[in-house]
Amino acid sequence: MANTTFNGPVRSENGFEQISIASSTGTVTTNFDIDSSGNITDVGSITSDGAISTTSTIVGRQVIDTTFNAAGAASDTLTAAQSGTLFLINGAAANVITLPALSTGNVGVTYDFQLTVAVGGSVTTTFVLPGSAVSNFQGMLSLVAGTAANAVSDVAGDTLTLVAATVLNARVSMTCVVDDGTNSTWIATALSTPIATIA
Repeated sequence: MANTTFNGPVRSENGFEQISIASSTGTVTTNFDIDSSGNITDVGSITSDGAISTTSTIVGRQVIDTTFNAAGAASDTLTAAQSGTLFLINGAAANVITLPALSTGNVGVTYDFQLTVAVGGSVTTTFVLPGSAVSNFQGMLSLVAGTAANAVSDVAGDTLTLVAATVLNARVSMTCVVDDGTNSTWIATALSTPIATIA
């Protein structure tokens, strides 16, 4: 069916629905629904370039991702669309987590990570900024239980590493604060034993 354009508001007393129909079975799936009271149910993602305001409460849950939580080594590149996600990491094998390709749209993108299995004695888990010597982590790196070297500020390097034998429950969080499409800066906080490194 062709698109229909209205010159004025579209009104309904009983809500609106956007659906999809499986070609093989005819099964109807409601993807977006506005009921007669104005409540919105959405199974997809909502993207807004403007402000979202409410006089009530916005309720949301953090997405938990297990891409890096399998027993074997994992290597993957994150996307800006995954911003706000908590990634669980099995550190028993080597993991390489690459941040999104340089883009002005990365500013404000943020991720959290938790180590569910300690880093193996001869491997590492690394977080890598794309490009070569064009981006930097600005990190506050803390040693759990604390020493005279706690916390360390490191502002030069594009690879943050949870080193061999990093203990279970280490935490890392990072947010892109600058990205002009050529260079980027990500702030990072790491709590671990041994202390994480940036190089």
